[in-house]
Amino acid sequence: MIRVLVVDDHPVVRRGLRAMVEDLPGVTSVGEAADGAAALDLLAGLPAGQRPDVVLMDLQMGAGMHGVEATRRLTALPDPPAVLILTTYSTDADILAAVEAGATGYLLKDAPPEELAAAIHATARGETVLAPPVAARLLGRVRAGRPSLSPRETEILQLLAEGLPNRRISKRLFISEATVKTHLVHVYDKLGVDSRTAAIAAGLTAGLIRPPER
Repeated sequence: MIRVLVVDDHPVVRRGLRAMVEDLPGVTSVGEAADGAAALDLLAGLPAGQRPDVVLMDLQMGAGMHGVEATRRLTALPDPPAVLILTTYSTDADILAAVEAGATGYLLKDAPPEELAAAIHATARGETVLAPPVAARLLGRVRAGRPSLSPRETEILQLLAEGLPNRRISKRLFISEATVKTHLVHVYDKLGVDSRTAAIAAGLTAGLIRPPER
């Protein structure tokens, strides 16, 4: 079972999301929180076997810690959960801030339950999930200045999208981990990003790499 934590400042929305999550196949809820700080506190108090695999995170949460900062802190933990943004906000600034903070996916709250279920499962596998309107926005930004990656950089980014860590990429391509890291530095620079998830998202929306097979 994929364990999910729901973070939203609206009690009715939060409880509705939690009920929806508990009805999804292969998914269970481990709790809910009204803002990012409460989510971090709850996570710290859970035993290792009960910690969430995926956090459903709203972006704007009143006076509490907002979703971007909470995402940044969650993904900086030693064994972090994946963060799936679920919000009504879809401006370029919101999308990029969330992705740069380390969010693995970005969905809008009007997504149907089956799309949410698929997104949770994909996020738990480490795959990048973007709602079509969000992907379109990112694609528009990338096309405005489409980057050009070398064949080796594209190959490494593709393996990154398939969930391989640097060590496995180095073994697959018969190069050192240091060389992999050097290529990734170049990839990040060309794509204008500073995280693995953001690089994958930019590569996918620009059509530089293929979506990972499920």
